[in-house]
Amino acid sequence: MTADDAVLLRTEGRAAYLTLNRPRALNALTHAMVRRIDQALTAWESDPAVETVVLTGAGERGLCAGGDIRAIHDDVRAGGGAASAAFWRDEYRLNARIAHYPKPYVALMDGIVMGGGVGLSGHGRVRIVTERSRIAMPETGIGFVPDVGGTHLLGLAPGELGTHLALTGAQIGAGDALLCGLADHFVPIASLPRLIADLAHVPAYEAVGRYVQEAPPGELAARRPWIDACYAADTVEEILRRLPTDEDQAAKEAAETLHSRSPTSLKVTLAALRRARRLGSLERVLDQEYRISCAALTAPDLVEGIRAQVIDKDRNPRWSPAALSEVTEADVARFFAPLGDRELGLAAEPAPPRDRPDADR
Repeated sequence: MTADDAVLLRTEGRAAYLTLNRPRALNALTHAMVRRIDQALTAWESDPAVETVVLTGAGERGLCAGGDIRAIHDDVRAGGGAASAAFWRDEYRLNARIAHYPKPYVALMDGIVMGGGVGLSGHGRVRIVTERSRIAMPETGIGFVPDVGGTHLLGLAPGELGTHLALTGAQIGAGDALLCGLADHFVPIASLPRLIADLAHVPAYEAVGRYVQEAPPGELAARRPWIDACYAADTVEEILRRLPTDEDQAAKEAAETLHSRSPTSLKVTLAALRRARRLGSLERVLDQEYRISCAALTAPDLVEGIRAQVIDKDRNPRWSPAALSEVTEADVARFFAPLGDRELGLAAEPAPPRDRPDADR
C-alpha cells in the first residue's frame, strides 16, 4: 500500500478531509503517512477555500492504534534504529504543527485511539469522542515511554490522573477523556455521518455544536482520592507501596499492571512526566521526548517489549533490568542526555500562540 492509499485526501465545500486508511492495521502510522499528512496540511493552510480540516479513520475499529511498532522492531534489529529516529523526528514536528494549525482541526476520536493516534488528535483544536472511544498511551507495556506530546497532555490532566494513565497505559472512555483534558466534546456515533457532512458547509464550531451531548459517566472521578494520593509519590517504588493498601479493587489492579511493565520504562516515564510539567510548552516537551525515544533505541526493553506483544505474541517480556531496584538513577538520566547536533530543536524555533477559540473567526 502506498502513502496515497494509506492516507486519503479530499475536499468538499469549506472542509478538507484526512482519512487514515489502513483499517486492517488499525490505521497504524508509517513514516510515509506522516509525510503525506504534513504535505496536505501545508497545501490546505494556504488554500483560502479550505476553512476546516477533519481527521477520521477508516474502518469500524478506531482512528489510529499508534505507530507501526513492528517496523520499529525490525529497524532496530536490522539497522540500529536510524529509520525510527527519522520517523519520530517528522512525527513530533507534525504533532507540534497540529497544535498550532491556524484553521480548525477537527479530530474524530472514535474507537481505538492510542499512541501516535493521540498525537494526531490530542493536539487538535476540536477533539471529539464517542461512546466507542478507547484512548490510551500504553507505551510502558512495550518497554517504551509515552511520546507524541503524550507526557505534555497527561501532565496537564487534573491531579495525578495523567501519572496513572501514563504508567499503567490504562484505556479510558469518552467521559474520562473529557475529564483528563484529552478531548473537548462528546458526539454520539449515530451523529458522526451528519457531522462530517455538515462540516463541509457550516463553520466548524457551529457544526459541532449541533451534535454535542453529555458524555456517559466515566470511572476516574470516583477514583481521584486514591489516584492522587498514591501517584503523588516521588518514586515508582513508593507508588507501588501505596497502591495495594487502598481498598478499591482498581488500585490493586493498577499495582498488578505496574508489576508487569518495564521497570526502566516506568522510572523514565515518571521522570518525564514530572519534568514535562516544569518544561511547560509542548515544543520543549517534544524535544525531551525525542531524546528519550532515541535513547530507547539503544536500550533492550523496546525491542523485547515489541517482540513479546506483536512478534512472538507470548505476552511474556523479559525486561532488563528485571526489577525496579536494579534501575539506577544513572540508567534513567541516560534517557534525558542531550543529543548534540541530533536534537529535535523545536523549542528553539518560534511558534505561533496556542489557540483554542470557541467560535470560528
